[in-house]
Amino acid sequence: MKRRSWQVVHMMGIDLGTSNRKVGLFDEEGRVLAISSRPTTVIETGQGYSVYDPEQLWNDVAAMIKEVLAQTGVSQVAAIGIASMAESGLLVNRSTGKVQSPCLPWFETCSTPQAERIRQSDAPLALFQRSGLHLSFKHGLPKLMWLHDQDASMFTDAVWLTMSGFIAYRLSGVMACDPTLATRTFAYDIRHECWDMEWLKEFGLPEGLFPQVLPSGSPLGTVTTELANVLGLGEGTTVAIGGHDHVCASLAVGAVHPGDVFASMGTAETLVGLMKPRHLGQAEFDTGLSYGFHVVPGYQFWMGGNAASGGALEWIRKQLADDALTYDQMKALMADVPDGPGQALFFPYLSGSGAPYPNSKTRAAFIGLSYASGKAELVRAVCEGTAYQLEMIRRSAEQVSGETIREIRAVGGGTRIRTWLQMKADVGNATLIVPPVDEATLLGAAYAALIGTGHIGSATELQGLIEQRGVARIDPDAARHMLYAARYEQVYAPMAAALRQMEL
Repeated sequence: MKRRSWQVVHMMGIDLGTSNRKVGLFDEEGRVLAISSRPTTVIETGQGYSVYDPEQLWNDVAAMIKEVLAQTGVSQVAAIGIASMAESGLLVNRSTGKVQSPCLPWFETCSTPQAERIRQSDAPLALFQRSGLHLSFKHGLPKLMWLHDQDASMFTDAVWLTMSGFIAYRLSGVMACDPTLATRTFAYDIRHECWDMEWLKEFGLPEGLFPQVLPSGSPLGTVTTELANVLGLGEGTTVAIGGHDHVCASLAVGAVHPGDVFASMGTAETLVGLMKPRHLGQAEFDTGLSYGFHVVPGYQFWMGGNAASGGALEWIRKQLADDALTYDQMKALMADVPDGPGQALFFPYLSGSGAPYPNSKTRAAFIGLSYASGKAELVRAVCEGTAYQLEMIRRSAEQVSGETIREIRAVGGGTRIRTWLQMKADVGNATLIVPPVDEATLLGAAYAALIGTGHIGSATELQGLIEQRGVARIDPDAARHMLYAARYEQVYAPMAAALRQMEL
């Protein structure tokens, strides 16, 4: 559909995140009209594992849709795009949609033994080439196997839906998945772009367990008439699955061409790059990165993350005072330390190490402390350590992509600390581009749906829209980069390798 200059087009994004669930209403230029949020509640079952309540999830989403529409007086919404955390999902009845299993969070470790069974089924490289992933308990397949071991009757006439897929079904009545989320299950064959059911039979799982896979942003249908009346929506609102939250967010910052790189700087920090499809071999395996299909049609992504980036900064600010240091106090501490590498080093493995050397048993450490090490040095070390870890991922990605990464588009809470951004730019010798986007996942999900409906011609148009709104650029300092590079290569990287060998 061609855009009409006299017609205001509204789009809605839904973000089902680990910390919060959000609904946002935007115009087609990406301007925020209203946002509603609810905390994501984890329920401890008392049986050794935790769950989400799918009915609470749906009720929260429905209430937030009503809220943003009421706040703005808008009823006509062209499209709703839904993004979610990558691995969480549940079983529903194919005919009735009734929930038939617990909804397990991605971080629930109960499926660790099942992941080990999968690991024993083939060589590590072969498993990686099949899935694009480095196997973990968090993926969908181990969780399905755990559910099957608990009660196989859950699988009678059942379909596995991601959290995005579940909300999309409640809105439209259509069961589906998109490629970005399909490739996070460990059940989708990235080589042939299909569910690998012959292989899954080896684990005792039934056929027909997974829904159809449609391109990210593809219209699944419209919000049912009865539900539209309840929510306050006009008729004809299209529903689409945007996909994996980090990959959706790359749309919102304009990282839409091969070689474009996006950094989500939140509690965890994730680096995502766009690339042309390729056969995954030993070189890709050795990077420790994960691979999958991108929201932008015809492309794949590579992804690597540090699970404790902003989380490490949150941790240290709570340790250094009875009442947690404010961010203004932390900024002041950062301003008092000299430019360039500090004496103390921090290795941000509070949740284990991620790419390029994933090891859940690796632990964080401070090295190089002395009596002179005060609050400023500790805060500086945490910021510097997370910058070095980002550099480790960047270098690994450069090796496999064959492209030099000299620009990184960044969003998230971490972008509010200018000194930290400058440090990351200096360490990586890369310009950080910060667009005026506070809710990248929400906006990216909405854009995916708007592209899918044809209101926007292609993802390429988004980069122009974002540039028009103005972006901040943080350029690296060449002299400081040389100092940081030496420190990284001579001290940080060797010490990180030694820590990975220790299991405490």
